[in-house]
Amino acid sequence: MYELKTKENDNSVIEFIENVDSPKKREDAYRLLDIFTETTGYPAKMWGPSIIGFGSYHYKYDSGHEGDAPLVGFSPRKAKISLYFATGDTEREALLKEFGKHTSGKACVYINKIADIDVDVLKALIHQSVAFLKERYPTG
Repeated sequence: MYELKTKENDNSVIEFIENVDSPKKREDAYRLLDIFTETTGYPAKMWGPSIIGFGSYHYKYDSGHEGDAPLVGFSPRKAKISLYFATGDTEREALLKEFGKHTSGKACVYINKIADIDVDVLKALIHQSVAFLKERYPTG
């Protein structure tokens, strides 16, 4: 059976950020840590070796595949900073039009640095993603 590699763990978020090579990216990672923590109200947790996630939800697809994932998160990767939001949320595209310089994939939005984006739109994206996932995957 398929085993998820990206699981919540007890690794240190601060230690992970301290090991980011680029001083600028490290500075942005700390700023994102503050923004995501403040906006979600959830403590930061490491998911897998490189994703900093906030909150969690349990999903189950029609295929039977299921697992847990962070509601939102980010990862200061070498090339770009990856921001993780809900997939399937139609409101995301409207918000991204106002976001600033970025590229996006199915679940990720990629930025070079915080200076390229509108932080208020980032907060709106975080709120929207959390609300969307809580509605789609209610707990209990």
